[in-house]
Order: sequence, then C-alpha cells, then structure tokens
Amino acid sequence: MSGRLDSAQPYALGLFRIVVGLLFACHGAASLFGVLGGASGTGGTIDAGTWPGWYAAVIQLVGGGLVLLGLGTRAAAIVSSGSMAYAYFKVHQPGALWPMENGGEASAMFCWAFLLLAFTGSGAFGLDRLLARRASGQGQTATERQTPVAV
Repeated sequence: MSGRLDSAQPYALGLFRIVVGLLFACHGAASLFGVLGGASGTGGTIDAGTWPGWYAAVIQLVGGGLVLLGLGTRAAAIVSSGSMAYAYFKVHQPGALWPMENGGEASAMFCWAFLLLAFTGSGAFGLDRLLARRASGQGQTATERQTPVAV
C-alpha cells in the first residue's frame, strides 16, 4: 500500500497546491475587488495602499495565482507563508494565544501549507515542471532527445 501512495504523491501534491492556491487567491480577490463576499464578508474592498491589509491582499491574489498555476511555486510559497506568519503574529495572536480563540486558524493553516509547498515544490500539473522540461529539451538535437534503447 505504501508503494501505491508513494507513486501517487506528486499528483496529490499537485492537487493540494491547486486547492491551496485557489483558496488563497480568492481571499485576495475578495479584499481587492469586493467579490465572493468582499473584505471580511462585508461586500466592500480594502482601500488601496492601507497597511497591512491591502498589501496582504495583493500577496494573496498574486501569490495564490502563482501557486495555483505552479509557476515560481517555491518563491511564491515563501512570500505567502511569511505574509501569513505576519498576519498571525501581528494581527491575530495579540488577541489570544490559540488560533481558535483569536480567529487566526486560516492564517496559521495557510502559513504551514505554503511552507510545505516551499520545501516540496509544485508536484504534478505545475507550469514549473512544463517549463523545466522544455528548457532541458532545448539545445539538444533530435537524436540526442531520443531515449536510448536497452539491449
């Protein structure tokens, strides 16, 4: 059973990345554009340039989009994870110690999810892999790209 799970790991990781990126981008879109319930569910938006909310929303939209696509996944995940760590410790944690008490569950979960993606990479279905495959294929002649046949 372990062998089957191991062989499916890149695909599970790719799906995890897509879901986490989509959810994170939705948070940013809600805050910046007032869609999906808007900022804090009020239907409104965050004023441009306000610290830290507007900057967090931009990181959420851009970082979430990049992670969703699997493009620059590790860098986008590091920035996104740091953003959520800041949100937890500066915004939520002063209210109470535990995430359940201070409303910081989403910040804590996103922080750890993005930290995991920073270490594991994009998994399957990411543009990172597609671009790396294309880059490794360039500069080789057609005969060099052919796989050798075992005799």
